[in-house]
Amino acid sequence: MTNIDSPITKQRINSIDILRGFIMLIMAIDHCRDFFFYSGQNATDMATTTPALFFTRWITHFCAPTFIFLSGVSAYLAGTRRTKGELSGFLIKRGIWIVLVEVVVLTFAFRLDPQYHEIILQVLWAIGCSMVILGLLVRLLPLKVIGVLGALIFFGHDIFDYIKGPLSGAGFDLYKLSLSASGTLLPVDKTHFVFDLYAVIPWTGVMMLGYVFGSLYKPGYDPLRRKKILLYAGISALVVFVTLRFINIYGDPSPWAVQRNGVYTFMSFLNVSKYPPSLLYSCMTLGVSLIILALTEKATNKLAAIFMVYGNVPFFYYVLHFYIIRFINVIVFFAAGFSTSQIIDPKAIFFFKPNAFGYPLWVVYLVWLVVIGSLYYPCKWFSNYKKTHRQWWLSYL
Repeated sequence: MTNIDSPITKQRINSIDILRGFIMLIMAIDHCRDFFFYSGQNATDMATTTPALFFTRWITHFCAPTFIFLSGVSAYLAGTRRTKGELSGFLIKRGIWIVLVEVVVLTFAFRLDPQYHEIILQVLWAIGCSMVILGLLVRLLPLKVIGVLGALIFFGHDIFDYIKGPLSGAGFDLYKLSLSASGTLLPVDKTHFVFDLYAVIPWTGVMMLGYVFGSLYKPGYDPLRRKKILLYAGISALVVFVTLRFINIYGDPSPWAVQRNGVYTFMSFLNVSKYPPSLLYSCMTLGVSLIILALTEKATNKLAAIFMVYGNVPFFYYVLHFYIIRFINVIVFFAAGFSTSQIIDPKAIFFFKPNAFGYPLWVVYLVWLVVIGSLYYPCKWFSNYKKTHRQWWLSYL
C-alpha cells in the first residue's frame, strides 16, 4: 500500500504498480462489506456463510501481505539512490508518519468518533512499525542477514501457536501487539481502548522478504532471471501451502475439516488465518502475487494501464477511499430512515452502522464500483502531479 518514491527520480516499475493497483481495487470490496453488508454475519464461519460471501472476503486476503511485501520492495529501491544511513532515517521517519496516519486519520474514518474512544490498529500500523524495524536493520545488517531473519520469521513464527504467552500485565500487551494480535482489545482507561488486529513481528517478516526481493529490480538485473526467480518462488510458496494445509499439522492454527459438501470443504481448506498471518495464509497469498509479478513484467494493455493509475498513488487512494465509503454510508444511513439517535449503537462497532443497518452483497458491489470509479480521476491527477513535482513531502504520500 505504501510506495516509497524519492523526489529525485520518477522512474517506476510497471509490474509492481499493476499488482499494487489490482490489490487496492479488490481491497475496497472488503471495506464496503464492512459498512454496507448485514451486521453480524461471519463470512468465514462454515456453519453460516455462503460461497458468495466467503469468496467476497477471501479474495481480499491477498491485499495486506501484498501491500507489505511490495513496501519492502519499494524500500530496497529507495536504497539504491540513498546511503544506508539516509535510507534508515527515511524508513524510520516514514514509518512513524504512517503509524500517526493510522491512529489519527484512519481511526476517525472507521469510527467517525471525534473523541477517539477506540483506536484501531490495522494494516498501516503493521506497515509503519515494520518500516521502522527495517530502517533499524538496514543500518546494521547486510542484505543476506536480513533475508535469513525474514525467512526465519516467515516460516517459524507459527511455533508461537504452541507457546503460551503472558496472561496479564505489560508482558501480555507486548506479546499481543508483537506476535499474536487477533482482534485484541487493550484498555487505555475506562472509556478508551486500543483495538489491535495486526501483530507486528509476522508482518515485519513479510516486509523483510520483500526488501530482499527488491534486489531483483536493481538497475542492470537480468529481466529473464528475475522472471524465473519470481515464478519459481511463487509456485514453491503455493506448493508449501497445499502440502502443509493438507497435512493439517503446522502452519495455521485453524485446521480445515470435511464439511457438508465439496464446495464447503474446499472453502474450509482455503480458510486460513489472517490475524495474525499464518505461514499458510502468507504462502497462499504471496505465492499468487509473485506469479502475477512475473507474468506482468511487460503488460501494456488497457486494463494494466487502469491498475497502474491506482497503483501509482496507493497511500493517497487508501486514505481517500475510506472517507468516500463513510460519506456514502452516512448518506444511505439517513436515506434509509435511520435517525440521529441511532448513530451510536452500543452493540455495533462503527458509528452510523447499527445492527439493523445492512444490505445484500449486490449492494456492496454496487457501492464498491461507485467508490473505485469516483477515485480514478483524482488518482490520475495526483499521479501526474507527483511525476512533475519534486517537493520533499511527496515522498510521504
